[in-house]
Amino acid sequence: MSGKPITEQQIRIYMNTKNKGYNQQTASAKAGISERSGRRIEKGEITPGDKPIRHWRTRKDPFKNVWKNEVVPMLEENFKLQPLTLFEHFAIKYPKDFQNSKLRTFQRRVKKWKALNGVGKEVMFLQKKIPGRMGLSDFTKLKKVTITINGKPLKHLLYHFRLIYSGWCHVKVVLGGESFTALSEGLQDAFWRLGGVPIEHRTDSLAAAFKNISKDAKEDVTRRYEELFSYYDLIPTRNNRGKGHENGGVESPHGHLKNRIKQALLLRNSVDFDSVTAYQQWLDIIVKGINTRNADKVVEERKHLKELPLQKTVEYTEKVVGVSTTSTILVKRVIYTVPSRLIGEKLRLHIYHDRIKAYLGTTYVVTLPRHFTANNNRRSRCVDYRHVISSLERKPQAFRYSQLRDDLLPSDTYRYIWEQLDQNLDPRAACKAIVGILSLANKADCETELGDYIFEKMVNNCIPALHELQNKFNKKEDIIPEIDVLMVSGEDYNILLASHSSAEVF
Repeated sequence: MSGKPITEQQIRIYMNTKNKGYNQQTASAKAGISERSGRRIEKGEITPGDKPIRHWRTRKDPFKNVWKNEVVPMLEENFKLQPLTLFEHFAIKYPKDFQNSKLRTFQRRVKKWKALNGVGKEVMFLQKKIPGRMGLSDFTKLKKVTITINGKPLKHLLYHFRLIYSGWCHVKVVLGGESFTALSEGLQDAFWRLGGVPIEHRTDSLAAAFKNISKDAKEDVTRRYEELFSYYDLIPTRNNRGKGHENGGVESPHGHLKNRIKQALLLRNSVDFDSVTAYQQWLDIIVKGINTRNADKVVEERKHLKELPLQKTVEYTEKVVGVSTTSTILVKRVIYTVPSRLIGEKLRLHIYHDRIKAYLGTTYVVTLPRHFTANNNRRSRCVDYRHVISSLERKPQAFRYSQLRDDLLPSDTYRYIWEQLDQNLDPRAACKAIVGILSLANKADCETELGDYIFEKMVNNCIPALHELQNKFNKKEDIIPEIDVLMVSGEDYNILLASHSSAEVF
């Protein structure tokens, strides 16, 4: 039809019809164009994509009265003003011209003005990936999934190390938050699994590792950070705060890694694990699969890595503490019990992200599970009744009003047992009974079995006597095995010596 532009579809129909052997008149009719237009198509005067650019308005400009006189001067004065901010500003002054139906039009107008008149934007410069040059570390949190250990939620982070060239990676479960100790342990685990060290290592600003610590502690962390990288002859670099793209080689793979973990959990059909160790081993299998798929590049990159030192450097923070008369120590606002034989001694602690190893001089004495406060302004406790039960046996009445009473009970089962004893026995008998039960659980190493047995009895309105429990669970008898000794005759030795002397020597 006259006055309408010819479309690409019409051109294709015309040419296809002509190629099938039809004449110009028939081809033009099928395409819905004139014969003259058909001749122009054949001459190349009309080609696909020839669309006239419209440079005229089809409706009245709704912002004509304010755009040049008010909007543009404001944008020139403050380029960071957003379209919605400006729209709401002018909607107060000109309510009829700035209705919500015109918001999208105004946003497009401001966007185009900024593109034509605004300042230059930040450019991302893609970097060459050189084998053996850079490794990256970061901490990430597994969101929208709650991992449990024996039914209890596990509060943790994932330490993620990755080589930028080959994509080789390592993941470690970190209890607590970001810290130098967690970084050191995770990084060294990665190096020793990898079998080499890259030239350079990049992290973010590590702000979380320095959070809520004193100036002296910050200086100590900085010193140990420098010593760690000096030990591995590694160049430490950090991206600028708020510039996550500078650590993009590990930030972006976080999402892919966490998606793999979530999918693997769906296949496993459970988020519960028997222990943190079992959870870590399961993650290792996922990571091994990722590294296997990058095997060719990993082999190539390993050729460019520097050699490892003879052994790892320290992966912990050291602290010396005294054991109080309550058989406790204080570490990072957490009270820990230790064996009562250590009262009055000075212990040297090696503090890891998930455990604390205590030494008396150079002699190892005990390992404590690392505990973290829910609130940095309050203290917390990590109590093990085994450490103090021998003393509590001598004065069981101290149990009732002890500040550690609820923490001495190792589980909800034992808290229920105490409640029932306290309700059904006189105060002295109740204290003596619960202390006796804890002592039996320690000596016979039957905490779970003993607790479940008493719980079942109490549910059936029966409180077992302590001597009954001792007879049932404390059956550690020394069994002397019978050993049959076969006596060898002298003649057998003569035969052996004779055969040896006649044997040829090679």
